[in-house]
Formats: sequence, structure tokens, C-alpha cells
Amino acid sequence: MIVHVAPKSGAYDIVLERGCLSHAGELLDLARRVLIVTDDGVPAQYARTLAAQCLHPEILTVAQGEGSKSPGTLTQLLSRMLALGFTRGDCVAAVGGGVVGDLAGFAAGIYMRGIDFYNIPTTVLSQVDSSVGGKTAVNLDGVKNIVGVFHQPKKVLIDPQTLQTLPPRQISNGLAEAVKMALTSDAALFALFERTDDPLGQIDTIIERALRIKADVVTRDETEQGLRKILNFGHTIGHAIESFEGLHGLYHGECVALGMLPMCADDVRARLLPVLRRLALPTALTIDPQRVMDAMLHDKKMQRGGKITAVYVPAVGQFALKDVPADALRAALDRLPKEENK
Repeated sequence: MIVHVAPKSGAYDIVLERGCLSHAGELLDLARRVLIVTDDGVPAQYARTLAAQCLHPEILTVAQGEGSKSPGTLTQLLSRMLALGFTRGDCVAAVGGGVVGDLAGFAAGIYMRGIDFYNIPTTVLSQVDSSVGGKTAVNLDGVKNIVGVFHQPKKVLIDPQTLQTLPPRQISNGLAEAVKMALTSDAALFALFERTDDPLGQIDTIIERALRIKADVVTRDETEQGLRKILNFGHTIGHAIESFEGLHGLYHGECVALGMLPMCADDVRARLLPVLRRLALPTALTIDPQRVMDAMLHDKKMQRGGKITAVYVPAVGQFALKDVPADALRAALDRLPKEENK
């Protein structure tokens, strides 16, 4: 299946096909130098499978986790390409999750002012969301994604078979992003989450529906001037929770799950809570709300005057963009439960 994305900077295809990694050489231009970026939490055979189909492959494995989304690791990638004599005709390929995709895409976007980038996501989170859209970044001084560029991939290969090696918590982590898109844009997809006890058994459908939402949004608003802001639903609060020092025990999707709860209507929240619980996602804040608020004030979406553009869901499948003052954000945080419901 092909999902087409057509932003102004250049159109590309997402290939959604079981087993497509095994014949990536038929789908991508690999007859050149290819820096394959992966991490040590991704099964090594995925990067090796891609390398076997490249003319001049170089595999670079970084440490698993948000710590690799750093200026230091970014410099490591750039230095490796320089040492290997990469030119504008060569490319970078990410094989892994969102961290690897953000890091590798950023390196491709700034090396020689931009070279080709392929994204081959191997987690649910990256397959339903982060691999598409061209947002690339690293973290700096504890602030998430504060340094980056828009650099669209030349193609995205999504092979759901790679999800077989993921633990259940990582599956749930990624599904939080699909729930996010369902709430703002696809009531039927949200209904699927409400009625199924086996989302992994529906994963191909979930990925496709989420990708079609993301592709449509990115095509219409590549650089987040308006509509694309809906993809930040749950992220205003979620990113602040995620960047809180010492909170490395929560994954990105788990933080987004918490961030969605205060930003929807009461009847939407009543439907969302059982879905999150069924997916084993958190529904209660376990840290000081003021510390989260302090982190939110450093968000790149914060405007002069102390307001931030946040996404609100008044009904399932609908959204509204609101400029929310800091005190209202604090009030939203206070509406989160402080301990898990029994």
C-alpha cells in the first residue's frame, strides 16, 4: 500500500507493506554511500538486512534512548559522513524508532545543506507518526526538540513485521500517538480503540488510518503555520512532563497520554480514560505540577505574553486551536488525577 505525501518542499511516498525491509533495494536508491543509523535497542538484523542491499553501507549504532538526541551524537554522525567522504549524492537511512529518525534526519538535513534521507521506522510510535512529516531535532539543556530543521524524507518504508520484537509497553507507547490522531481527526478510528481488546491484531489498519491523517496534515501545512498544530494534541503538557529531570521512567507516548486528558471536553475524557487504561497507559500525574509548568514555559510554542497555542478536543474527531495563558495551563495540570484510579 502506498500513502502519498505532497508538501511544498517535495512529494514522497510511504510504503506500508509487510516484508518490505527485505526488498528495500527495489524501493530505495541504495547504489551509493549510505549511512545507516540505528540504536542498540533495535534488533541488529534490521540494519544488516538493509546494509546487505546497499552498494557502500556504513552502520552507525548509537545508544538507545533520548540521551542520543544530543548535539554530541549529532556531531558524531556528521563527522562519520565527513570522514567517509560523503557527497551531496549520498544518503542517510534511519532504522529504528523516533530518536533515531529525528537524529538521522537532522544530520541529513544539515550535512552539505541537505542530502537524501530515508526513514525505516521499526516501532509503533515511529510508524504511526514520527517517521512522516520532516520534523527533525535534538534536545538541548533538557529542553526537548529545541534545535532542529524541517527535512522531509525521500521515502518511508513501514514494515509491520518489525513490530514483532517489541515488548507490550512499547506497543502501547506508540498507540498513544494513534489515539491522539483519532481524537482530533478520525472518530471511526477512536471507536476501533474503544471496541477492540487486541489492537495489535488491528495494527495494519491503525497504522494506515493514522498515516493518512498525518500525510494530509503535512501536505496542507508542512511547517506548522496552522493546521499541523493539531498533531501537538497532548504534547504541550506531555513534552513538559517528558523533559522533567529525573522522569526518564516514562516513555513519550505515556507522557502524551497524560497530556491529552486535561485538554478535552469532559465527555471526551470519560471515553478516553478507559481506552488509555486498556492500553496500559498512565492516567495520573505523579510529580509536582509546578515543576511541569516550569518546563512548559520553555516550550518553543510559547508566545510573547506567556500564552501557548494548545489543541483542545471538544468532541471525538474534532479539534480547536486555542491560545492558552500560563495560568490556564496550570489549571489544566491541576485537573489531572494525582494518583492512579483504583
